[in-house]
Amino acid sequence: MDKQKQQEAYKNYVKQKTPVHNLPLNMLKAFITGGIICTIGQGILNYCRHLGIEKDISAGWTSMILILLSVLLTGFNIYPQIAKWGGAGALVPITGFANSVAAPAIEYQKEGQVMGIGCKIFTIAGPVILYGIFSSWVLGVGYWIWKILKMV
Repeated sequence: MDKQKQQEAYKNYVKQKTPVHNLPLNMLKAFITGGIICTIGQGILNYCRHLGIEKDISAGWTSMILILLSVLLTGFNIYPQIAKWGGAGALVPITGFANSVAAPAIEYQKEGQVMGIGCKIFTIAGPVILYGIFSSWVLGVGYWIWKILKMV
């Protein structure tokens, strides 16, 4: 009987500590956050085009500026607050990827260049890079084989 009371108390404790999520509100926040990031990117792209820079080069500058802004905001501990509020809206764009590389580098810099930054910088982004490269390699080999078979 005592064990049953402990289990009931534990269930109540877990219920109190488990955060309640409001899915529509979280989706709205993600939409707003991602929309603001994309609007900033579009504004940078339009400004570059206004300066007469070619479309491809403007896109490169836009990506680099968004990455720079993300890293700076991560360094000033602002981007994690944006990501906490906006959820996937802040984590999915290129700025989220830049944040996932910069955050461990900043966090582990006290452990040194090699054992700190060098070992920990890709803790979050490493699997994304690894599987992105691997899947593109597999698709490339598949495409190459398909082209060879198409010739035969």
